[in-house]
Amino acid sequence: MVDLVGLLQTLTTPHPLDRYLELIRPTLTARDLRAEIVEVRRAAADSVTITLRPTRQWRGHAAGQFVRIGVVIDGVRHTRCYSPVDPEGGERRLRLTVKAHPGGLVSRYLHDHAAPGMVVDLAPAAGVFRLADPRPDRVLLISGGSGITPVLSILKTLAAEDYRGEVTFLHYAKSPESVPHRDEIEAIAKAHTNIRIEFRYTAKGTKHFDYDELERVAPWFADGHAFVCGPPALMAAVRQVYEAEQLAHRLHTEEFTVSAAPAADVEVTGTVHFSASGINAPNSGASLLEQAESSGLTPEFGCRMGICFSCTAIRRTGCTRDVRTGIRDADPDQPIQLCVSAPVGDVTIEI
Repeated sequence: MVDLVGLLQTLTTPHPLDRYLELIRPTLTARDLRAEIVEVRRAAADSVTITLRPTRQWRGHAAGQFVRIGVVIDGVRHTRCYSPVDPEGGERRLRLTVKAHPGGLVSRYLHDHAAPGMVVDLAPAAGVFRLADPRPDRVLLISGGSGITPVLSILKTLAAEDYRGEVTFLHYAKSPESVPHRDEIEAIAKAHTNIRIEFRYTAKGTKHFDYDELERVAPWFADGHAFVCGPPALMAAVRQVYEAEQLAHRLHTEEFTVSAAPAADVEVTGTVHFSASGINAPNSGASLLEQAESSGLTPEFGCRMGICFSCTAIRRTGCTRDVRTGIRDADPDQPIQLCVSAPVGDVTIEI
């Protein structure tokens, strides 16, 4: 059978077929996955919730997973990772709640400019932070700030399935007004007596997470599974308790920031050779993605935290350090993630 799409792709070289189709209608695509913004809500402080209508290529998501969306800002395409707040197996709509972080290029752009009719690039759902099947007998959900989105998807999925096990949802926020979808969360708790909702507001001097807090909100935690997403301090506090109780195997985490392992000053030496571009730059000690951008290059990236693998490139020679763990690797001709890899001495990277 003739691959008509492949044939048309060949005929439209050097540009892919979808570059021509988008001139007719932005959501008309042969292979690229895109989505149209059909609703915008700015109900919580410094955040925006956008409802997307994906093109026919969309295959849905599992509760807790993330998607990559791309927007063009000043002629440059930028991609970021966000977690849907919808339950899995829902309608062909996708809701993303985006916190407008200070200095966040894409998040602030969406907060200020997202409007119905806008079309964004969309990648299939990905990530291993998700509910197991069959479901655990008890579920503890812990989130802080913008980390609420993946755990909220899990909560809504359990509610939609009429899950009968015990559920506790513990969320940390600055104030009640800064909690997105608070009305939905409280409505779920009222409709399901097995679901317990606990909000903690840091502006009111809330005590940080510790063993006593865990015992208070989920005394059964040793028999359940915990799903945690939030700021590094919250993630570290939860990990410390679970590791001390030898329950790390029951803890599932998702991080939206990179916690960098410290590097000795002696490591910041050498030259970075961007072989595909013919550019050499003195090693600054930053990640390879940051150093490439400082050298005027524009490698593809998505999450900037080692989750989505969209910034992968080949390290031809030299040694790099994983900024999250401090582990070094010097095997030649290996794919590495630019956003979480920093050069140790001379490094040649195929960019």
